[in-house]
Amino acid sequence: MNKTYFNWSSGKDSSLALYKILQNDQYAISKLVTTINSDYKRVSMHGLRIALLEQQAQSIGLPLHTIEFPAAVSMESYSNTMKKEVTQLRSDGYTHGVFGDIFLEDLRAYRDEQLAEVGIEGVYPLWKKDTKALLKEFIDLGFKAITVCVNAKHLDEHFCGRIIDESFIEDLPDTVDVCGENGEFHTFVYDGPIFKNPIPFTIGEKVLRGYDKADNDDDNCFIDEDDQKSWDTAFWYCDLIAHKT
Repeated sequence: MNKTYFNWSSGKDSSLALYKILQNDQYAISKLVTTINSDYKRVSMHGLRIALLEQQAQSIGLPLHTIEFPAAVSMESYSNTMKKEVTQLRSDGYTHGVFGDIFLEDLRAYRDEQLAEVGIEGVYPLWKKDTKALLKEFIDLGFKAITVCVNAKHLDEHFCGRIIDESFIEDLPDTVDVCGENGEFHTFVYDGPIFKNPIPFTIGEKVLRGYDKADNDDDNCFIDEDDQKSWDTAFWYCDLIAHKT
């Protein structure tokens, strides 16, 4: 078996991908790897409190390794840090890294290029699968999730803090991918077949946060200057509060 780490986001695509890869005897998953916003002490993009992330890892039964980045990070800095981290993983004997990506070709190409430089191979259990079929499979397997972040450009606040179920799928606009693969929404998974026990939490406040592209140095932006009009500037976040264990 190949010694393998899993790139864990805390959301639904990661959960389904982990469920599938755990059934593949080619890979021995022995570590979860998650990126953290060091300024807010929360999971990158998702805005999830670290305490809930840690409870997920404990319930899954795998050790958690976090990689910290500041809220404003340049592409160069991000790439350098990730290269350092995956180089260490390769030194620790890891030969494969698993991702929950579904169809973003540019993102996969970037990941694979970075991994190839240190001799690690990317694995994508959900790649090119129909997103509506994937989300229905996720629900049918007994996974439970709640939206913790939605892109205000695509969805209003009523989609934030909402349970993922059949009615959620039906209510999504046609312009939004059912799995939010284009970044329309992010989720927190709190129960399902990969967990030994459900993750308890309390729903906190819901806030709208804006991000000004002009705050970043031009050389440090992930978004190209020609893509200014498509820059996503506001997100609804639903804060989830962990119960003490």
